[in-house]
Amino acid sequence: MTAIKDGEYTATIYKLIKDSQYVEAIHILNGQLHKHAKSRAALSLLGYCYFHIQDFTNSADCYEQLTQLHPEVEEYKVYYAQALYKSGAYPEATKASFVLDNPGSHMKMLKLQACIKYCEEDYSAAKSLLEQLPQEDPDYVYNMGCLLFQDGKYEEACKKFSSAMQVLGYVPALSYNIALCFYSLKNYPQAVKYIGEIIEQGIREHPELSVGLTTDGIDVHSVGNTLVLHQTALIEAFNLKAAIEYQLKNVKGAQEALTDMPPRSEEELDPVTLHNQALVHMDTKPSEGFEKLAFLLQQPSFPPVTFGNLLLLYCKHEYFDLAADVLAENAHLTYKFLSPYMYEFLDALLTCQTAPEEAFRKFDEMNGKLTEQLRKLAKQVQEARMSRDDEGQKKALQDNDVTQEKYIVVLMAQAKIYWNRENFQMVEKIFRKSVEVCNADDTWKLNVAHVLFMQSKYKEAIGFYEPIVKKHYDNILNVSAVVLANLCVSYILTSQNEEAEELMRKIEKEEEQISYDDPDKKVFHLCIVNLVIGTLYCAKGNYEFGISRVIKSLEPYNKKLGTDTWFYAKRCFLSLLENMSKHMVMLKDAVVQECIQFLEHCAAYGREVPAIIEQPLEETCVHIGSNTVTYEARQLKALFYEVIGWNK
Repeated sequence: MTAIKDGEYTATIYKLIKDSQYVEAIHILNGQLHKHAKSRAALSLLGYCYFHIQDFTNSADCYEQLTQLHPEVEEYKVYYAQALYKSGAYPEATKASFVLDNPGSHMKMLKLQACIKYCEEDYSAAKSLLEQLPQEDPDYVYNMGCLLFQDGKYEEACKKFSSAMQVLGYVPALSYNIALCFYSLKNYPQAVKYIGEIIEQGIREHPELSVGLTTDGIDVHSVGNTLVLHQTALIEAFNLKAAIEYQLKNVKGAQEALTDMPPRSEEELDPVTLHNQALVHMDTKPSEGFEKLAFLLQQPSFPPVTFGNLLLLYCKHEYFDLAADVLAENAHLTYKFLSPYMYEFLDALLTCQTAPEEAFRKFDEMNGKLTEQLRKLAKQVQEARMSRDDEGQKKALQDNDVTQEKYIVVLMAQAKIYWNRENFQMVEKIFRKSVEVCNADDTWKLNVAHVLFMQSKYKEAIGFYEPIVKKHYDNILNVSAVVLANLCVSYILTSQNEEAEELMRKIEKEEEQISYDDPDKKVFHLCIVNLVIGTLYCAKGNYEFGISRVIKSLEPYNKKLGTDTWFYAKRCFLSLLENMSKHMVMLKDAVVQECIQFLEHCAAYGREVPAIIEQPLEETCVHIGSNTVTYEARQLKALFYEVIGWNK
């Protein structure tokens, strides 16, 4: 920065503040404060600048000095208490608020104390303080809305926020609160409408916040955590938008919502954004996700769902020991952040590792309770229909959906105990017991189909697979490739070859359309279907046809060779090599030559394709050179030469 001439300090600092260049202003003011330690002007402006860049701790420090130097100025006491509250120092903020003895500050003191009690989760104290305010005060209406929201009365809260908006005019934070109410009521279209208004206003009034530029691939600097950014409610709006997309299973949309928000460096991110980033990138960057969630758990405050999500994700990735450690180390968080259902579920899930029979009993108890709840809810739906209570019926149906979802989760965890033991008969028995509750649920139907398929009950499996596929027939690639493959195999093994061919033609047609629209996009559905069929023939001992099917399925290699497809292919080749080495299978030279040529193609195209997806928290990593399809294809080629004696 160029030197400032004497007599121009005041003009320079006020210009910087006017242009929102608070960091530069702080730098100059700190220099002045070193020369004049008790300068009222420097301390006052510093406190103001720190407050605007959301550095509330330093702001509070400045205002504390001012209250000691100038105890007669009531505003400094107010600003000091507010800065302490914003920094999360609630006991100190409460103490500072009691010093506000001027009648003119009485209302501010009440509002501040109510906010402090709200943040300390003492909602009854917050309510009694708010009730001392005039009921026509917009802040009273606004804050009562927050208390109603906390109490789960989302519709009433929404009305309060709307009333406050009518008095105060458009306030982004209020619009966000209304969107949050609709989100909690699962009315996503209305929530998105209010989120859209916040984003539109933010883009229109604050182009300097660079909304959406990161998603467009433009390199932009951090906009920092300024008061302006806070007042636009853009960060909150984008986080809520990401949450909605995630709930609707649109992970790509959720990721875009997070990159659309005003850019900030990682150390500037708020806990909610950090949590959401971890969640939406968990499939592609699991190590980073676990690191972020574990970091949040060590902070004084974090999103309430962090604890449960970290435990569930550890269990999903089968890090049961880590989940048990986190649960044991944070026993004080269990009752605060885990619902009884969630705690019982995690407890049973962790018990599976040491005492599966005991875990099965725990899951059974849980589903007994949930079945009872579902029966009561079915009765409520019936009663609401008879009394023409639309609102009551709507609520009962929503509660029923939530409870059924919980039931399915427990049921699948229970069935997995026997699935892991390959006791498919027992899995089928568990599913048949739950038919009364789950017969309309797609997840249940899909898993019933899988267990029937594993028992070679192909005709019955078709009865469950077909409705799922037909439901998405116009967008068949939305169906899992394994489901399509299993259905094709079931058709073939029940001599319904025409149906299998028709299904494969449909998949091929849709893949061709996608390749036309986006030539670089990799689509593996037809490839996996062919691989599964090839694997089936290899398993039946018909290696010549099975291997030729596997080879054709991976053409063209640049589009079809991936980690999953290579996994299926190499299993067939390893099985073939094992049987050849035992002299149980003899192949024609032409077929062997075809296999060698295939492996050479895989080696050429597989340099950038990982052979396996490593577990996120493994201490010893696979060497980067050996974790490629190229490396494994060369190994398989060497094995072929060994088995057929070409290397002699």
